[in-house]
Amino acid sequence: MAFDPTILWRAPEVNPINHKARSIPGLNPINVYGRVFTFSWLGFMIAFWSWYAFPPLLSITIAKDLKLKQTDVANSNIIALTATLLVRLVAGPSCDRFGPRWTFAGCLLAGSIPTALAGLVTNAKGLMALRFFIGILGGSFVPCQVWSTGFFDKNVVGTANALTGGLGNAGGGITYFLMPAVFDSLVANQHLTPHKAWRIAFIVPFIAIVAVAIGMIICCPDTPTGNWADRHRAAEQSLSTHLNVDPVVDVPGAISAERRTGSGSESPSDTDEKLRIDATGKAGAFGDHEAHLGEQEMLDTARGEIVAKPSFKEAIPVIFSMQTLVQGACYFNSFGAELAINSILGAYYAKNFPKLGQTGSGNWAAMFGLLNVVCRPLGGVVADMAYNRTHNLWSKKLLIHAYGVLAGAFLIAIGLTNSHKQSTMFGLVAGMAFFLEGGNGLNYALVPHVHPHANGKFILIPIASSKYGIY
Repeated sequence: MAFDPTILWRAPEVNPINHKARSIPGLNPINVYGRVFTFSWLGFMIAFWSWYAFPPLLSITIAKDLKLKQTDVANSNIIALTATLLVRLVAGPSCDRFGPRWTFAGCLLAGSIPTALAGLVTNAKGLMALRFFIGILGGSFVPCQVWSTGFFDKNVVGTANALTGGLGNAGGGITYFLMPAVFDSLVANQHLTPHKAWRIAFIVPFIAIVAVAIGMIICCPDTPTGNWADRHRAAEQSLSTHLNVDPVVDVPGAISAERRTGSGSESPSDTDEKLRIDATGKAGAFGDHEAHLGEQEMLDTARGEIVAKPSFKEAIPVIFSMQTLVQGACYFNSFGAELAINSILGAYYAKNFPKLGQTGSGNWAAMFGLLNVVCRPLGGVVADMAYNRTHNLWSKKLLIHAYGVLAGAFLIAIGLTNSHKQSTMFGLVAGMAFFLEGGNGLNYALVPHVHPHANGKFILIPIASSKYGIY
């Protein structure tokens, strides 16, 4: 079927049970699905910008001002990831309990405070402490992906998650453009000394973070059906409307449908059969924007909407399942590598190409992050295309591993050549970015299929594992 560009702005067709969109109206922020999509990627982009606001100025301007050693710079990069690891471990269960929108806004507002205080740093210890708390912003990726997963159905969720993640990750490239540009403007136009200019520059991301967090709270809902606490009731009601059955929720993650009877009574033996599907009624009427699904598909959809409340008993089998561990290992090697490269790429270019200077090396380093706009979403699109064609999750799994092997080959080539020729180096980095960042998109195209009843807890495992990549 040919691509229809109008899906980019028209109201999407929705799943009749969970009301998730089956297309992405990314160019229509008036529509609720387009609005949530916009705030998902914009919130993470702003967070990523501030989270990585130090590296573009760190190796030259800030290092000179604070008299930092190379080990101080490296340690501050590592510490910036430590808080993110801790916050993301909390953010997953927080999404399951309070919902991704409030968790997202909380991460942004909490991380905005140390961002505004960046100008008070006077030494290496202060820098490390500050970057630790700014690392809270990195935790916003968890609610970003959980929120996106909650608004888009499985036929497009890989593309939606890849787009929100890719556009958000582009903040790591934008920061290499914006922070040197703001700094240069303050020095050239406002005639500030470098000592003052880099400190004042951090007020810009602070304002952006607060504005986006407030907009997210005011303008967006928790779920397509309303409040987070009521999401399972909405799925039950939709199931009852479209099938002549009474849905029964027994335990988190389990839902069944029982045939309606006129007596309104239930025998004790019915309780033991709650997991047995007995949906024999005829499908009800579908709305204008509702996809026509079969009875079994609607029941399966309703089951996936019952998210388990965080508990140690629920978390252990999710965390230590083979599916979770494999995805954690894959994301460790893709996003973990991306974070490590983002931290040092500007300094690496400045060392290999000293004529570029701080701004020039920063601009070229920005290209790596900005490729996320294309490469990460493309990974999700490829995953969705493969899945829709094969209807087999192995297609996504094989693609993830293929991308990982190819990204590794490019990284080995970069390390072995250590080229001082710009065209060679930038070409190798672009090739590596295509597969490395595409692998990130592929990973989160698979996430919604695994442990859907514990989406927040599952999402945090591959995300948390990626933090170790910087070490």
